[in-house]
Amino acid sequence: MSSQQSPAAGRARLAASRVGHVFQGDNGPLAVLDGVSFTLESDEFVCLVGPSGCGKSTLLRILAGLLEPTTGTVTLDGRRVDEPQRQVGLVFQQSNLMPWRSVLDNIALPLELSGMEAGRRYREARELVGLVGLDGFESAYPAELSGGMAQRVAIARALIQEPEVLLLDEPFGPLDALTRELLGEELLRIWGARHSTVLMVTHSINEAILLADRILVMSPRPGHIAHTFEVDLPRPRALEMLHYPIAGELAQAVRAEIRI
Repeated sequence: MSSQQSPAAGRARLAASRVGHVFQGDNGPLAVLDGVSFTLESDEFVCLVGPSGCGKSTLLRILAGLLEPTTGTVTLDGRRVDEPQRQVGLVFQQSNLMPWRSVLDNIALPLELSGMEAGRRYREARELVGLVGLDGFESAYPAELSGGMAQRVAIARALIQEPEVLLLDEPFGPLDALTRELLGEELLRIWGARHSTVLMVTHSINEAILLADRILVMSPRPGHIAHTFEVDLPRPRALEMLHYPIAGELAQAVRAEIRI
């Protein structure tokens, strides 16, 4: 068991039940997912790791309601997910910011599209600028931002609708190792402030150990959940905890499971 239980631990927010997906290609059907089943509890931070091409990104799109599974179901608080949900936010590997909009305008975009009046949406956007550590860059444009700053904007944009579940698809993938570490710690701080349920895809085992309550390991394609590891490190987390013996042992166990 993890050494910290979330306040509402035991209550499933998002659940996948025997989810499978087959793409129809020029060379015939390609099974990407097969029988994926797991649950995310309220306020839990879970990381998903696995070999390249095992279907992690496809699974996140299904969980977000952007792609219909071939088999199985996804439920949010017991209700079936078959289209995008306001309660579920999604951040991709690329920030996908609109280059002609400022930081503030990019963050406020979801509220603008929902029809919220300008004064209120900009107040909420400015609050999130502070939360993600971008004070002073409200008027900057994406071309003026570093990769890490752009990802902070993307995370703020996902958070502005106050999602109950946040799905992160390798959000720090394009960044250098030092920036990844810094943003990992920032993400922990933001998660602690917002109390969302988080599922994050990452290729970094150390990143998963630093961030997660649990680590789900996917098998090679067609992907399924091959193993679940509890991360028995106390919170709040810090980078130096990765040097604890228990963290090293866990990293070895996760790597071994991925290579099987």
